[in-house]
Amino acid sequence: MGERTIIPFGPQHPVLPEPLHLDLIMEDEKVVGAVPSIGFVHRGLEKLVEKRDFHEMMYVIERICGICSFIHGQGYCQTIEAIMGVEIPDRAKYLRTIWAELSRVHSHLLWLGLMADAFGFESLFMHCWRVREKILDIFEETTGGRVIFSVCKVGGVWKDINNATLTRIVSTLHVVEKETKELAKVFIKDYTVQKRTRGVGVLTYKEAFDLGAVGPTLRGSGVRQDLRQLGYAAYGELDFEPVVEIDGDCYARTVVRVREVFQSFDLIYQAVGKIPDGDIEVKVKGNPNGEYLSRLEQPRGQVIYYGKANGTKYLDRFRVRTPTFANIAPLLKMLPGADLADVPILALTIDPCISCTER
Repeated sequence: MGERTIIPFGPQHPVLPEPLHLDLIMEDEKVVGAVPSIGFVHRGLEKLVEKRDFHEMMYVIERICGICSFIHGQGYCQTIEAIMGVEIPDRAKYLRTIWAELSRVHSHLLWLGLMADAFGFESLFMHCWRVREKILDIFEETTGGRVIFSVCKVGGVWKDINNATLTRIVSTLHVVEKETKELAKVFIKDYTVQKRTRGVGVLTYKEAFDLGAVGPTLRGSGVRQDLRQLGYAAYGELDFEPVVEIDGDCYARTVVRVREVFQSFDLIYQAVGKIPDGDIEVKVKGNPNGEYLSRLEQPRGQVIYYGKANGTKYLDRFRVRTPTFANIAPLLKMLPGADLADVPILALTIDPCISCTER
C-alpha cells in the first residue's frame, strides 16, 4: 500500500462549470476516498418566499439554475396550483411539456459537449454546442429568452405558440435530430470515447437504488424510473418508456443521455400532433392555503418541490431537493478505485449542477 495523500479537486476546475470541491484521498494514482465540500454559491433563494408574493416567487425559483430554469418554474407553478386546486387548460399543459422537452434536449447537448471536452475531444464539444444553439433559438423565438424564460405562471403560461410556428419548430427539430444522429455515432461507437468511459465508475443496480441515485445516473444502472411516467403536464397522454442501460459505467450514463435526446424529439412531435386549441391560462383568485409536495423529472433527474402556505400572499415555506444533491452520494461510491485522470469524467458523469444544489 502506497503512502496516502490528499489532493484538492476544485472548486475551480477546467472541466467544471460550477464550484464543486472534492478532497481526493489518493494512494499513488488511485483514488481511495473523497470528501465533498459545497456551499460556495449559496444564495438563500428559498428564504425569499417570506418577502416575495407567490406570483413573483416564480421568477425567483426559475433562477435556481440557468440550465433547468423552465422546469424549475414549471415545478413551482404545479406545486402552487395543487395547493390552490387550480386546473390549468390542456393547451397550457402541452406547451409546458414542449418547453420542458426542449430544455432536456439543450441540457443533454450541453452535457455531451462538456463530456467531450473533459476527455479532450474538442471538435466534438464544439459540434454539440453548435447544434444546441438551434434549440436556444427556438426558446428565444417562443419565449423571448435563451436562459431565463419567464413563460410559466400560476394558472397556465404567459405565451402561446401558434400552430404554424409549432409546425416550423418540428421541421427545425428534424434537422437538429439528423445532426444529433451524427454526434451520437461518435459518442456510441468511437474508440476514444469508449476507452475513456467503458468500465469506469461502475455503479451497480443495487448501489444506485440504495444510494438514492436519480435521472440518467439511476437509469444507467438499469433502474426503470422516470418521473414523467407520473403523467403530470401532458405526459399522461404521450407514449414513452424510460431509457435504461444496464452496465452502470460512464459509457452507460452517456448512452442514456444520447438516447433521451431522441426520446425528447419524439415526445415533442407527439405533443405538437395532439395539442388542443383553447385557452392557455385560467384566472387565479385568492391566496394558497395548505401544503403540497410535487416531483418532476429534470434532465438531471428527480426534483422535489415542497410548498407550505398560510392563506396570505406569502408562503410559509418552500423547499427544493435537486437531482445533483441526490447524486453526490452515488458519485462518492464511484470514485474509489478510479485513476486520478478519470476523476473529472466521473464528476461530470452525474451532470453536477451546484447552483441547483445550493440555491
